[in-house]
Amino acid sequence: MDLVTPGFGLIFWTTIAFGILVLLLKAFAWKPILNTIKEREDSIDNALKSAEKAREEMKSLQADNEKILAEARAERDAMMKEGRDLRDKTIEAAKETAKIEAEKIITSAREQIELQKKAAMTELKNQVAALSIDMAEKILRRELSDAKQQEALINELLEDIK
Repeated sequence: MDLVTPGFGLIFWTTIAFGILVLLLKAFAWKPILNTIKEREDSIDNALKSAEKAREEMKSLQADNEKILAEARAERDAMMKEGRDLRDKTIEAAKETAKIEAEKIITSAREQIELQKKAAMTELKNQVAALSIDMAEKILRRELSDAKQQEALINELLEDIK
């Protein structure tokens, strides 16, 4: 039994030392350890919440960026279309102006040609008339040099008049 007694005393004193140790730890170390664990848990919780909030903000910013990009693309496309329309209108106006100017030039040229044609016809008529008069004068001088021929010509003309 001697073996049991020393073991029992050892267990008793070990238990008492362990109890005192637990009480000392509870009084001095347990609260700071639990507070540190609680603070660490809270900081991890806050970090997770901040990360989730940052993720939400990133999604929101990304959606805003995509919206802004879409608006910018739409505005760019509208400006490009407006530029093409303006270019087409300018080209069409230039073609129309050129067509009108060409028609004016052609009309003016035709009028000039017509005026020159009339002037040439008048000049030709004047020359033909002058030649006819010269020829008639020469013929009449030759034929009317004789009195009998003059009388015959007068009679012939009188007959034509009747």
